[in-house]
Order: sequence, then structure tokens, then C-alpha cells
Amino acid sequence: QVQLVESGGGLVQPGGSLRLSCAVSGITLDRYAIGWFRQAPGKEREGVSCISSTDENLYYADSVKGRFAISADYVKNIVYLQMNDLKPEDAAVYYCAAAFRCGSSWYELEGYLNLWGPGTVVTVSS
Repeated sequence: QVQLVESGGGLVQPGGSLRLSCAVSGITLDRYAIGWFRQAPGKEREGVSCISSTDENLYYADSVKGRFAISADYVKNIVYLQMNDLKPEDAAVYYCAAAFRCGSSWYELEGYLNLWGPGTVVTVSS
């Protein structure tokens, strides 16, 4: 059974940092890409970042480039999202999802397995 469980969210002040984790079970990261998405209240779910062991590229939304960093521990089967210099507009529920690849359309929901965890809430407020 494939499961992706997000953790690491919380309340942080603007300019602060958080590290999110996506614990993956049922599949291995050497065969699947993992994408991070987020959804703010009243907005659509949007792609944040994507990583794949078979792709040397790391993918980021323009809004987070230079502030967020995605990485993977292929032994523990966990994907991380280090978020620095957080802004109020980064506040959202963050989700991770599995896909066969990242690629140029990594941000499109349709490319991911329809298996979503509960997400982890990130609040950015002073």
C-alpha cells in the first residue's frame, strides 16, 4: 500500500524557516519522483517543487526559487523541503505526491498518482 505522510509544518514568523518531510512507503524513491504541492484557502493546489533520482534537475515554482530546497534521503525513503525566508504568501497546506517523473510538466496535478496524504499546515504570521 502506497502512503505518503507529510510533517514538519507549523507557525513561523516572516523570514523564518521550516523543513517539511514526506515519508514514503509502499514505493521506493529510486523509481518514483516526488513533488511538493501547496494549497492556500480559496486557491487551487499548486506545484512547489519536484525531485527524481533519474533526473539531475530539481524543479521549483518561480515563487519559491532561491528560498526553498528539495532533497531526498534514498535510504530512509524521505523527501524534504527546506523552506527559508518564508513569506505570508507561503502559508498553505503542503502536500507531497508521487509521479513516474518530474519533467517539464512537473507542476501539473495530472502527472501524479492520486494518492494524497493529509498534508501539513504552514502558517506564516507575525
